[in-house]
Order: sequence, then structure tokens, then C-alpha cells
Amino acid sequence: MEYPEKIDGAVLKVAGVVVLGAIMSIIDITVVNVALRTFQTEFAKNGQPLAYSAVAWTVTAYTLALATVIPLSGWAADRFGTKRLYMLAITLFTLGSILCATASSIEMLIGFRVLQGLGGGMLMPVGMTIMTRAAGPARMGRLMAILGVPMLLGPIFGPILGGWLIDHFSWHWIFLINVPIGIVALVYSWIALERDNPVPSETFDFVGMLMMSPGLALFLYGISSIPGAGGIGHAKVLLPGLIGLALMVAFVFYSFKPKHPLLDLRLFKNRNLSVSLITMFIFAAAFFGGLLLVPQFLQQVQGESPLSAGWLVAPQGIGAMVTMPIAGALTDRYPVGRIVPFGLVAIIIGMFSLTQITADSSHWGFLIPVLFLMGLGMGATMMPIMTSALKTLKHHEVARGSTLLNINQQISSSVGVAIFSVVLTNALIDNVPASPALAPEAAAAAFSHTFWVAAWLVTLTLIPAYFLPRKREESKLLEDVDGAPVPSVPLH
Repeated sequence: MEYPEKIDGAVLKVAGVVVLGAIMSIIDITVVNVALRTFQTEFAKNGQPLAYSAVAWTVTAYTLALATVIPLSGWAADRFGTKRLYMLAITLFTLGSILCATASSIEMLIGFRVLQGLGGGMLMPVGMTIMTRAAGPARMGRLMAILGVPMLLGPIFGPILGGWLIDHFSWHWIFLINVPIGIVALVYSWIALERDNPVPSETFDFVGMLMMSPGLALFLYGISSIPGAGGIGHAKVLLPGLIGLALMVAFVFYSFKPKHPLLDLRLFKNRNLSVSLITMFIFAAAFFGGLLLVPQFLQQVQGESPLSAGWLVAPQGIGAMVTMPIAGALTDRYPVGRIVPFGLVAIIIGMFSLTQITADSSHWGFLIPVLFLMGLGMGATMMPIMTSALKTLKHHEVARGSTLLNINQQISSSVGVAIFSVVLTNALIDNVPASPALAPEAAAAAFSHTFWVAAWLVTLTLIPAYFLPRKREESKLLEDVDGAPVPSVPLH
């Protein structure tokens, strides 16, 4: 198939569909972050606000659902067609958003967030498949830049939008806002996307799915139950935790048997991919789990409104927007092992700075510069690691490699949120103030303790990062391709 060199109107029309879906999915991840404090009070039981570890499941459940559905999307796109699957994803996401707005308990909200995540998880990988087929490999770089816009703007405008909706309307609107966007995206997809001609290819690994997904959910449920159970030895912690761990270990052994496993762990033979995945796992757990605490601190300790908290965390996204394109250009010229450490050092400095946070910490003199510095570090870290992971894979391995990378990122974020929600909840219990007047300082000390854990965890990232490529390596993407478009690399 011949592709024109320039990006024409037909491709831009398809890109518009995918960007709309990306905006819905990515902003929804960040828009909920400023609502956690609201959930604690809105769903309070017997007049007592819920523990942070309980409401953090609204984030964990969503990211787990994303991780569950990403490996399914490639098989489903071949089996049912990309247009049908993309429209189904939009429908699920929109329906999940409506149901979230009707939730009357935290348990209902968590359940509906799973449904929302199942739709959101398919939007980016299926959208990228649609884009790849429409554009061809020669124009993918320019189209990736277009798709990078919602990825960069989501962390900036998501918390601000969420805070504004909560302050001026109610928490229900952080979900209802998705309904008009979803309807427009659905109609636009029906008009703009070409009719499907599905060609079923590989079989889907249902056995692997039945082991990995419940295993991960049970394991994280066990971890998140530690504060409520009062320790690690309780049956509520041990039973789901050990069953989940056993299922995941069984999946690892099983995954080498089928021809098309749910996750292709054989790719770990590739040194660059393995090092990149380990680096990304530790980094994402520490960074995303730790940063989720900032809007919580601003509201719980300093008494800021959700909107004010949204504005105050925006510098992190602005910092990432500054360095991400620069890091992308440098990655084409220099080995990632010489770029990523600079980004990690910026994040480590920022995270250790947050350990000094107090109830009276200045916004302009302390918090905003620290978050901006950490944003600069994130922009110089994430994209180079992802590039390093995929660059030395061959054409037929890229789709499976990108699936591993995206699953790894979603799981590590979920693990990070679960770990830090447990650490913070326990620290808040341990720092009970002697008098109500000391409550803000006691709570600030609990957050400071949690940031210490995050800071040391992100420092550990330097160990695997040391083994990232330090010499320039040629891409192998086109070694075994015969005129076929490069498979999609989801940006989620």
C-alpha cells in the first residue's frame, strides 16, 4: 500500500477521532486525583471520613482495569474490527462515567470505575492501530506528536478541571463531563472511520487472562487492606494476597507454553527491554504513587479547595511539557543511558525536598518550584525509557513489546498507589495529635514520612538505570518488515 508523504485531510480526520478518545481517557486519570479528599467526606461512614487507602481504590481500580484490557485489545481489533471495537470502547467509557456519577457508596464507585477503565484501556491502543493503518510508517512520527498533545495537557488541565467542577457544581460532574464528549466522539467515529473488514488472526489467551487479572487484583487488594486490618498477619490481608501471588506466579510459568500468550515474557531475553521495564516499574511506582499525595496534602492539611489544589499541581505537567520534546529529540541522537539519569536526579531532588513539607509550607517559595522540577525530570525520563525498550525489538515484536511496556506502567502505578496509601494511612494513625490545634502539623508529619518512602524508592531507580544503553544502538524495527506499517505503540 502506498502512503502520501504529507499529512492529508483524510488522516487528520482519523487523528481527530483518536485525539478525542485520548483526551477522555488521559484526563480522566488525572481529574479524579483532586477528588479523593471529597470522596473521603462524601462517602463517610457513621460521620467518620473514609481512610485514604479506601478512596485510593478509585484510582487503583481504574488503572487495573486499563492493565487488564490492554492485551485483549490487539486480538479483539483483529477479531471484530477496529471501528466497532473503538466505538464499543467509547460506549463502555461513557456508560461507566454515567454510572460513576450515580454511585451512593465508595464500593459502588470503585466497581463502576472498573467498567469505565475497561473502555478507557482500549481507547489508546485501538486508536493507535487505526492511526497506523491510516498513516503508514513514514508519517507516524508527526502523528505521534499530535497524539502527544493530550498526553502532555492531561496532567495540567485534568486536576484543574476536576477541582473547578467539584467547587462550582459537585463531584458527580467530574464523571458527567465525559458524557457529551463521549457522544460527540461516538458520532464522529461512526462518520469518520472506514467500515471494518476484520481478519481474525491469533487466538486469545483466555487461560492466561483468568490467572493474571484476578491474581493482580487479589494481590493489590491484600496490600490495600493492611491499614484497615491493623497489620499484615490478618486473614483479610494474607488470604487474597497469597492467592493473588500464587496466581501470578502460575501465570509466569504458564506463559511460556502458548504460541500467543497474554503477555509475551519471552521478550525479557532482550536486555534493553528487560532493563527498561525494571527501570520503568520502580520509577512509575515511586513517582505516580508519590505525586498522588500532593493534592491530598493541599486539601487535608492546608485546607485548599479542590480547584486551588488543581492549579497548584499544574506546574508538574508544565515541566513535563518543557522537557518531553527536548528529550525526544536527544534520544534520536544520544543513547538513553546518558539522558535518563539527569531526569531521575531532578525527580530525586524534588522528592527529597517534599520530605521537608510542613503545614505552613509556602506554595510559590517551595511547592510550585519543586513540582516544576519534578515535571522536568518526568519529561526527560519516561519517553527515553519507552524508546529504549522498543528500539531494539524487531517489527513483529513491537506490538507485544509495547503491550508489556504499557501493562508494566499501569501495574506499577497501581502498586505505587496501594503502597503509599497504606504508608500514609498508618502514618496518620501513628501521628495522632495531642490536641486539635496540633492536627495540621501531625498530618503534615505523616505526609513527610510517606514522601521519605517515595524518595528512597525513586532513588533505587538509579540502579537499573545504570544498565540502560550508554552506546548508540541502531533500530531493528524494519529488519523483518516487508512494506508493512509499523505496529501501534500505545501512549497510555
